[in-house]
Order: sequence, then structure tokens, then C-alpha cells
Amino acid sequence: MNGVTVGIIEDGLERAVQQAFTRPIPKSAGAQMRYLVKQLKGTRAVADALGVSQRTVERYVKDQIRRPRADLAQRLEDAVRERWQPRVRERARRQAATSTGLVVDVRARFGFTAAPGTTDDARIRHLTLALPPQYAARLFDAQDVGAGEQQLRAIAAEGLGEMYFRDGGRRAHGLEVEFTDVEQIQFDL
Repeated sequence: MNGVTVGIIEDGLERAVQQAFTRPIPKSAGAQMRYLVKQLKGTRAVADALGVSQRTVERYVKDQIRRPRADLAQRLEDAVRERWQPRVRERARRQAATSTGLVVDVRARFGFTAAPGTTDDARIRHLTLALPPQYAARLFDAQDVGAGEQQLRAIAAEGLGEMYFRDGGRRAHGLEVEFTDVEQIQFDL
């Protein structure tokens, strides 16, 4: 978003929040441009955000151009989706952080350090777990302050380690979980 490469964890969190949308984003390029002009308060700001000329934005707003190039269409949709239904987005994040938590479906390499003589070799595992609200809150807070992918992965690893390997504190005390080679991750609210 905003031309910055987004990590797999941050992207997964964003997609989870977007599932809470109550209405679909506008479909046509003209409707999307009009929405952005209203949100950013002017065609110049939209032109700067999308990397096009102000005149191009004006032509989309008036429906003089209807079909954008593929790269512009994607930037336009991303910009609208990023700003769409901010109150619904915030309510979903707050609910996950205070009461419901997150469900994580992940396929990644997990390893751990434990007592000598145990099988601590890292291996690919496919896990689907519910993370409690405190981990959802930590993930969203870290995302809000611009934490990097490594920090988000560390929080996710800590939550997965606590819920899966340590079973919520009932076993494997002191076990440190290593979370690498994430093949896919999906969050649900």
C-alpha cells in the first residue's frame, strides 16, 4: 500500500479486516475516482496518490475515460480499498483485539528450542488456531506503528507457540518457537 512492499503478515491482517466490510467497494473506475476525490478532497491529491495527471483524474470523474490500464486499475482499487469504510474497519479491529481474537490458518516451518533429547528439528506444519485477543491487539498495534514484517512474525510466532506448542501455558514451559518460511497465512476475525 502506498507503493511500499507489504509483508505477508500485514497483508493477511488487512485482508481479514476487509472481510468485515458491509458494502462492496465501487466497481467502475469513474465511481472509484469520485470516491477518492471526495476522500482526498481534490483531484490534485488523487493524481499525486495514483501517479497520473490531474486532467486524467478529471476525465475519469466525468466518465470520459471508462477503462484504465491494468496497472492503474490495480492502484486505483488498492487506494479505494485502503480507505473504504474506516469505521467498520476500526470496529472489526477493536472487536478482535478486545473479545474475539483472530483465527490463523498458516503453513510454515516451525522449529523450537527445548530440553536436550527432544525432536526440535524444524518442519513444515499446517496449523489452524484461534489466537486470543491479546495477540490480535499486539498485532494490530504493531501494524499501526509501522512495525516491520519481522516484528509481526515474532508476535505471530509467540501467539502460535503459546496456543499450539505450550497449550496456553499447560505444558512445555520455556519452549522458544521459531517461525520461518511462511508459505501461506490467512487471518479471520
